[in-house]
Amino acid sequence: MSITYSEIKQQYAALQQTYDYMNSKREEIIRFFQAQSVASITFLGCGSGYCLSKSAAFSAQLRASLPSLALAGGDLMLNAKRYQGMLENTLLIVPSRSGSTSEIIQAIQVAQADKHIPVLSIASVANSALSQLADLALELPWAYDHSVCQTRNITNLYVANLMISAFIGNDERLITDIETAIKQGDAYMLRVENAIRETANFDWTNAVLLADGELQGLASEGAIALTEIAKVQAQSHHLLDVRHGPMVTVGPNTLVIALLTKDGSDYQHKLMDEIKSRGAKIIAFGDHTDVVPTAAVDLAIISETQLDIAAQGIPYIFIPQIVALSYAERHGINPDEPDGLTAWVKL
Repeated sequence: MSITYSEIKQQYAALQQTYDYMNSKREEIIRFFQAQSVASITFLGCGSGYCLSKSAAFSAQLRASLPSLALAGGDLMLNAKRYQGMLENTLLIVPSRSGSTSEIIQAIQVAQADKHIPVLSIASVANSALSQLADLALELPWAYDHSVCQTRNITNLYVANLMISAFIGNDERLITDIETAIKQGDAYMLRVENAIRETANFDWTNAVLLADGELQGLASEGAIALTEIAKVQAQSHHLLDVRHGPMVTVGPNTLVIALLTKDGSDYQHKLMDEIKSRGAKIIAFGDHTDVVPTAAVDLAIISETQLDIAAQGIPYIFIPQIVALSYAERHGINPDEPDGLTAWVKL
């Protein structure tokens, strides 16, 4: 058994620890936000961390009603002076597995060269360089992935980001639905894993992940997982936006992983029909049966209960993770140590 597979299967146990930890920090996080009197939030990450930052920025704007954006660590490191106006009265929130990535550390240092910018860090290593730079350091060592490619760590950082927005926006329904998704997690994985493996067991050469809103960044992370673990070309798009150019890449050698919602379901169902007509295979996730057109998809995955859209990201990300792992297993690829990658980048 690979380390990657073990970490995928252990992610819900870690998520319960993260959920309990974040709740224990709720008042401290709220007091910290109130003390800063910030006008905006800037999420900062590299690679997978940047994908998570895109989802987190959307959630913060939507749920906490704070103007929010995501920046790639290397971009800010290189262009901090150009972005000074964007960083005025902002709070940096930085999710990171290692807490040591060079671009992240240097980006914060360069951004703070002329004026202190408050930093809230979320690292999966205790007492990391990032934690030492932060004004408020949250640490999730139980979420750390020892495999080069991140899986368990991604889901935990995603939830930590979500809970911060829910705390600031007083979104109790989201907090409850996160807990529900976590409690259902082990049974969910057991129920759907074999079906995912069987559906993805064909000679596909590229993957397309589709999701909207808060889940688009997470879908981008799913594409990264497929690229890193399975060494295949993968891309992510908003649902209907796939028609605006990327559809030319969809064909008989394509696996599509889509998250469908109740809003505008007729348009989404027609899209699935169109993708199916091009010969692609489709795995579609939804939180109730009416959402997914079972006749048009190869595998419909339905959550046990209806969940807030952001909480649906928790079971959704398992799909590309297990697809990537099963592809690597079939093709003799070591998922724990992909060629050319390291767990974190040191410049």
